Amino acid sequence: MVIFTTILLNNVIPLFIVIFLGAVLYRAFKLDIKTLSKISFFLLTPAVVFHLLYSTEISFLLFGQIMLFFCMFMLLQYGVLEIVIRIRGLQEGMKAALRNSVLFANSANYGLPINQLAFSGNPLTLSVQVVILVLQSFLPNTYGIYSVNSHKSSFRSMFRTIASQPVIYAIPIALLMRGLQIPLPNFLATPITYITDAFIGLALITLGVQLGSMKWSMPTGKIIDLTLSVTLRLLVGPAIAALTLWMLGMDGLVAKALVVSSAVPTSLSSVLLAVEFDNEPEFSSQAVFFSTLISTLTVTLMIWMLHI
Repeated sequence: MVIFTTILLNNVIPLFIVIFLGAVLYRAFKLDIKTLSKISFFLLTPAVVFHLLYSTEISFLLFGQIMLFFCMFMLLQYGVLEIVIRIRGLQEGMKAALRNSVLFANSANYGLPINQLAFSGNPLTLSVQVVILVLQSFLPNTYGIYSVNSHKSSFRSMFRTIASQPVIYAIPIALLMRGLQIPLPNFLATPITYITDAFIGLALITLGVQLGSMKWSMPTGKIIDLTLSVTLRLLVGPAIAALTLWMLGMDGLVAKALVVSSAVPTSLSSVLLAVEFDNEPEFSSQAVFFSTLISTLTVTLMIWMLHI
């Protein structure tokens, strides 16, 4: 009960307050959702990824282990998703929306504080979460863009769009500078810190603006898809993570941190992609909203089951 109350008060309620303020701002001023999504994609996300990769202490061995886990985990999740999609007989746009709502986890403004709460700020588990966050930031800006455009754009057009995403350059630059121990000048470090601090707030406001602008009624078919999305993200995801860790023979704190990272709700990136490329924005927004709400129970259960 203490864990549940802590997660509710320190993680979920603060998120929903900012989301609510975004919805109020939309109702009052009709904010432009496209502008907000572009700020997140082209400025905030690359700054956050660069800052975390450059400043977090992590060994190359641990980085490689997490990368191996992440690739296997994503492939297994994708396989389960394809089975569900075939059974449901979904159209192209809805296929992409469901995939993105399940594959993209909220590793930043939900995953980081949950990790710190569950493991009492342990540096090892925090570094695990940072790597997962970076990988989860890279995925929407590559595969995510491909998934929402593959049925309506040429390969050349998609390649140009992906190549224009700053985050795919922020990752190698941060790793190179860190590996070569190149110091970051203060006149660059300070603005990057300012932008990084703005990421969570603006991302949540963007979600609130999207939720405030949409109709909440959904056809029965999409309610089923929404239920599947939340179930696959919050319940099936951690089960697949546990299976992946068993296959790799990983255990200990690192394994527990990876299971917790897989239990968080749907990422705001799925909403930003849906808005930016006009692909099922209402479904994507509701997937984020309801998975975040229900995760209060499922994440608490996961932490209890792991005996952290």
